Amino acid sequence: MSEAAASHDRIWELMEVERPINKEALEKHFVHHLQYSVGKHRFNTQKYDIYKALGLTIRDLMVDRLNETQHNYRIKNPKRVYYLSLEFLIGRTLGNALINLGIDNLVEEMLTSMGFDLNEIMECEADAGLGNGGLGRLAACFMDSMATLNLPGYGYGIRYDYGIFNQHIHASDHTGGHKFIVRKGARNGFYKTITTSIVQLLVKIQGPVTL
Repeated sequence: MSEAAASHDRIWELMEVERPINKEALEKHFVHHLQYSVGKHRFNTQKYDIYKALGLTIRDLMVDRLNETQHNYRIKNPKRVYYLSLEFLIGRTLGNALINLGIDNLVEEMLTSMGFDLNEIMECEADAGLGNGGLGRLAACFMDSMATLNLPGYGYGIRYDYGIFNQHIHASDHTGGHKFIVRKGARNGFYKTITTSIVQLLVKIQGPVTL
């Protein structure tokens, strides 16, 4: 190992420290995000701000597990499943994340002690808007199943800007119009993704495009 690489060991040691999950630690972590990540204080905090801070808090706990999983993959080098789909109808994920982490009751207790209702906070989350049909829901179920069975897998899809549209039938004629909801989903579901803008791929489209 080079001297430069060895000098980084302190970073990796600190990253491997397991984050405690109890009410006191969760409160401190949550309030830190509310104050410093969301930028709020006692006179301008709204329910949506609580949602944002909670989402960031939960994402940190998920990233801890993601990094641990990637570390195990790197050591064991198992075969991986790569699932490609134009849609992933994942719906709202905050409630599922709390249940999967086993901290739904703990978070509810924490928010109640602060004067907020967990169900009302979760209502701030919009659907991710990454699917509109049965195949999208099936793809999301496959990903859930792989996670449940501890199968190494990744889902690759499209983060739509204009991926969902309204459909109306009038006298057997189809009419459709764009419905701008995915930006809302991306805004309200900001905590679900970590942008890696340094990795960009050009996807070419053949044929005419009419707006």
